[in-house]
Amino acid sequence: MPRPPREDFEGAIHHVYARGNDRRDVFLDDTDRWIYLGLLGRVTADCAWRCLSYCLMRNHLHLLIETPRGNLAAGMQVLHGRYAQRTNRRHGRTGHVFQGRYGAVRVRTDPQLWATAAYIARNPADAGLCARPDEWPWSSHGAAARGRAPGWLDRGRLSAYLAAVTGRRRPPAPTSRAASAALGG
Repeated sequence: MPRPPREDFEGAIHHVYARGNDRRDVFLDDTDRWIYLGLLGRVTADCAWRCLSYCLMRNHLHLLIETPRGNLAAGMQVLHGRYAQRTNRRHGRTGHVFQGRYGAVRVRTDPQLWATAAYIARNPADAGLCARPDEWPWSSHGAAARGRAPGWLDRGRLSAYLAAVTGRRRPPAPTSRAASAALGG
């Protein structure tokens, strides 16, 4: 029986996440991370996405993507398919890199947007990989803090969303319970 189609709406914002197959590492080294970010930049441009945030961990990743054309599924297929092909070839592996399809939660409310942006930024610090979110080199938050945000990252759009509602340019740091509730968990 075929899987149901994903929600794919024009102008929607999605918290996208993906884990490594069998919880194995998705990124074996920094070159893998650069490959993924390069592909993410190309897919963002080709699909006319607005990438609001990203965080690459060892065995999973988070993206905050706005889809003006409603083409999240098509873009993710290209992004993860090409990444799997390149890294499998590079590391002499075969088979799945990602555990099943990517997950995506449509962001529907302002509090959910704030909590999701904060959750993505805090993920490496909460996992004990760094002391503060701005120290993680493989996140949009860390890249922006160091003045090295990629050109395809739409920091202005995320800041505008947050400022329109909160009057602040940064999301509030939610408690874990608040973040979990806002994320639908």
